[in-house]
Amino acid sequence: MIECLPIFFHSSAPASKILHIPSTLIIGIDVAKDKHVARAQDDRGIEFGKRLIFENRFHGFQTLLDWMERQRKQNHKDHVIFGVEPTGHFWLSLAYFLTAKGYDFVLVNPMHVKKSKELDDNSPTKNDTKDAKVIAQLIKDGRYSVPNLLDGIYAELREGAKLRDQLVKQLMITDGRIQNVIQRYFPEFFDVFKDWEGKAALCTLKSFPFPSQIKEMTPEEVLEKWKTQVKRGVGIKKATKLVEAVRKSIGIQAGMKFAKREIDCLLEQYELYNQQIKQLDQELESLVEDLPGARQMMAIPGLGKTTVALFFAEVGDITKYNHPQQLVNLAGLSLKEHSSGKFKGQTTITKRGRKRLRRALYLAIRPLVVHNPTFKALHQYYTKRPEHPLKKQQSLIALCCKLLRVLFAIGNKQCDFDGAKLLQGLPQIETLQVA
Repeated sequence: MIECLPIFFHSSAPASKILHIPSTLIIGIDVAKDKHVARAQDDRGIEFGKRLIFENRFHGFQTLLDWMERQRKQNHKDHVIFGVEPTGHFWLSLAYFLTAKGYDFVLVNPMHVKKSKELDDNSPTKNDTKDAKVIAQLIKDGRYSVPNLLDGIYAELREGAKLRDQLVKQLMITDGRIQNVIQRYFPEFFDVFKDWEGKAALCTLKSFPFPSQIKEMTPEEVLEKWKTQVKRGVGIKKATKLVEAVRKSIGIQAGMKFAKREIDCLLEQYELYNQQIKQLDQELESLVEDLPGARQMMAIPGLGKTTVALFFAEVGDITKYNHPQQLVNLAGLSLKEHSSGKFKGQTTITKRGRKRLRRALYLAIRPLVVHNPTFKALHQYYTKRPEHPLKKQQSLIALCCKLLRVLFAIGNKQCDFDGAKLLQGLPQIETLQVA
């Protein structure tokens, strides 16, 4: 499945989008798994004909076009605009079909649909027919966004990023299950090893994961087994500690046969997911190298190649954006406040955007403030400035927005990262470490 991303307009955009509406046939469509509902109207909200229920198949899409053409001719309209509420993935096939035919296709915000459904009938009732009407009304008012339907390398990157996200989730689930088995059958394991993924710990889990298998062994025998897979970093001291931990173990003694089978299966799954993620990262990195500005982005100290690949996977063609604030909105990092009269609430981020992009930025900014002198200096400035200092978490969010603006500039200009330019104009500039 290929997702799309909406391009967010500035607040003045609805006015410009209303200008061409008087000559337009507006068709609002409520999508579902098997059948969609369409309703047609003009710029005054006057409905044309009866609703159309059509199947989510090719012949259903053709029925929609035939119905649309009848409504257009009967009502003397020379332009057609289709709009949907992007719920789930069911709208994507219709979007690609209609855009391939040359029709205008737009999206309305699901939150707008939810909050405006009572305007006409003052009723909280929700059904497909009513939703299609609400969608058409929102389009009439210019409250829509134009989707950027990905194709080519950007579509491949998006699918690859989604697959990576799924593999990482499965990896984390498997990690939790492995720890579950260890905690049940050998809880003292973590008194000896801080992390089960270390070479000696992993060798132990593969060869003799339970106390009943270790209690007859000497520290020398344990160490000899480790040395077949671990060349350094382990010695007789750790082996002795493991043997002593076994003697005082409170682990479960029942069900050992299939517990061993379980941990063997889980370890195999974990290694498989790791290999798949590593291979996928290499493929994503090779795909993204020739995109505009990608090589310059990868050259930023502290910014990983995988992060750049995930950035393009979520954003798509960066040249289609007019302003970096569109990227900030897309990531859900724009600010919201709640205030009234003398009351002023806390300002937070909206989180209305692509969560994978937001997560990728946050995971990228943490090593950047450690390894990149420019972002490290900015982080110090934001958190230690005399007026309105930010908390560390607030500073990281602000730096995520700063990183988006940097990537926007590099992607559009194909220029190298200039840390000194990024710090220009800041107070206390002499105390900041320039890249």
